[in-house]
Amino acid sequence: MARKEFAQFEAVAAVVPVEPGVYHAAIAVKALYEGGAPRFHKILPDQTFKTATAADAAATQQLDVLQGVTEDAELVW
Repeated sequence: MARKEFAQFEAVAAVVPVEPGVYHAAIAVKALYEGGAPRFHKILPDQTFKTATAADAAATQQLDVLQGVTEDAELVW
C-alpha cells in the first residue's frame, strides 16, 4: 500500500471493487490529525482492472504524481 503525506492529509493508493473481477484504481484521503472515514477518489475513471493487484499498481503510479490535497480533501494534480 503506497502512501504519501501532505500538510493536513495522507493519501493512500486504494482499490474500489465494482463487481467480481472488475476494479477501479482510487486514492483514499484522510485527515492526519483528526478521526473520520477516508474519502475515496476514483482515478482513471474510464479504465477498469481485472484484479485488485493491477488496480492498486495503477493507483500507486498516480499517487506518485499527486501534487497535494486541498483543504476540502480534493486531489491536486
